[in-house]
Amino acid sequence: MLDLAFERAKARPDDVGLIAVTRGPGLAGCLLVGVGVAEGLGASWSRPLTGVNHLWGHIYAAMITRPDLEPPLLGLVVSGAHSDLVLMSEHGRFEVIGRTRDDAAGEAFDKAARMLGLGYPGGPALDRLARTGDPRRQPLPKPSLPGLEYSFSGLKTALLYRLRDLGDAAGPQEKADLAASFEQSVVASLLEKLDAALATTKVSEVVVAGGVAANTLLRRRAAEVVGERARLTVPALELCTDNAAMIAAAGSYAGALHPATVDPSLGWD
Repeated sequence: MLDLAFERAKARPDDVGLIAVTRGPGLAGCLLVGVGVAEGLGASWSRPLTGVNHLWGHIYAAMITRPDLEPPLLGLVVSGAHSDLVLMSEHGRFEVIGRTRDDAAGEAFDKAARMLGLGYPGGPALDRLARTGDPRRQPLPKPSLPGLEYSFSGLKTALLYRLRDLGDAAGPQEKADLAASFEQSVVASLLEKLDAALATTKVSEVVVAGGVAANTLLRRRAAEVVGERARLTVPALELCTDNAAMIAAAGSYAGALHPATVDPSLGWD
């Protein structure tokens, strides 16, 4: 894997000045393997090592897409495990101002896709199916909590009950309509809170990032919601889902802020 990465990058180990590795949040087994490999490479190549918060990486993916992007900014990070609204006042400083109480948006998409028989990973499959559906034919509730908190478990339950009520009548078109309705409810909820946060914060930059940021409807509607109030940056599709480039980008800043750190943190700190 390393040989292939260097070959595609037209680079050599001598070109590496710093090794960045995800330190959390994530699955313990994956994190242990990554940190172990990074420590081995650091020792072998005599290079400094820095631990990077996985969630930082999603924000810094936007800075790969738009190199002149700088904090302060408002970020909506939506992935399989996180739906967080964060204020990034400067490099390495994040304040979480809103998050989900239960399921993350990506987890909700995956579970909905499973109910609709689409398999895993469900987000991209549900996105494709939703493009052929009409949400007005199978309306679902839009989750709404006070303040800037999210909740998607009730929407997931509503989809389950609707499918049970339809029974054998849930054919391909009905499932496409339900996919479109579920997607519309999730996206509307996400952007309602982003809209509210943008109205009360003085930032000129907005980032929507994470695996769910690859969703077609979210990308289009985010541009409409942000409008002229700020500049919106959504990473390129290949940088939305978990990738090494975003960790390297974050590491270039994290290395300067917290050198030689591998700390099993699970939050934004």
